[in-house]
Amino acid sequence: MEGQEKLRAASALVIGAGGLGCPASLYLAAAGVGRLMIADSDKVDLTNLQRQILYRTESVGAQKVFAARSVLRAVNPDVEIVPLAARVGAAEMDRLARDADLVLDCSDNFATRHAVNRACVAQRKPLVSGAAIRFDAQLMVFDLRKADAPCYACLFPEDGEGEEVQCSVMGVFAPLTGVIGAMQAMEAIKLLAGAGQSLDGRLLVFDAKAAEWRSVRVRKDADCAVCRA
Repeated sequence: MEGQEKLRAASALVIGAGGLGCPASLYLAAAGVGRLMIADSDKVDLTNLQRQILYRTESVGAQKVFAARSVLRAVNPDVEIVPLAARVGAAEMDRLARDADLVLDCSDNFATRHAVNRACVAQRKPLVSGAAIRFDAQLMVFDLRKADAPCYACLFPEDGEGEEVQCSVMGVFAPLTGVIGAMQAMEAIKLLAGAGQSLDGRLLVFDAKAAEWRSVRVRKDADCAVCRA
């Protein structure tokens, strides 16, 4: 009961209402998180339906966040759903992170991920980050309330040369987004309820083809351009 009351009083910010954001939002709403802010500027496309489980054929052409709100309200009408149908700028990202107890990064590009990370570092808010492409996925928690916690830029520096790939171009194994999105919700609920041990400081890497998980320890980078003192 104590954990449920903590969820009811909590606010979560979900960046992205696509393959990861759909299952993550669904489980957060079903669990009873009191306030869900969902940010996404896109509209539902027919090709999204393969993996974005909040939408139906009749949703095609609708703004994702409003279609998502309709479904989530039907699941749990007691949860406040705040749709943000716009690309969020840096200043707005800071304000949204400040108003949330934690942030789930369900986006699909490095620019957004780094902007979300900067806001979470500035506001000292936990960040639950997920990514999935083809048959590969990653999941990590950055508990930025802790002084010694790494941030996303410690793992993927902003000036790095990582390959920018998106599901719309490279494809993704649809159930994989469900697995990672659900696990993002699991980690978020654990943090909000104060239950168990989070993934803070550990990167989970999943190979769906081989059905193998790998855990990698990630430490704070003393020279990180974002979170160093």
